[in-house]
Amino acid sequence: MGEVVNLRRARKARARDTAETTAAANRAAFGRSKCERATMAADVTRLDRDLDGARLDRPRLGED
Repeated sequence: MGEVVNLRRARKARARDTAETTAAANRAAFGRSKCERATMAADVTRLDRDLDGARLDRPRLGED
């Protein structure tokens, strides 16, 4: 026979887990200074630009 589970406790535990995950994401997104955010945005922009610059233009399958 299986283990008896209190559904109220399970529901509350799941809610705590999702709240913690959301809180961690918010801490990562909003817990930085303006300078750190600007630096990160510049790094992402630079990496995207470098990646696009290294792209080889090849026709896709089915295109002429």
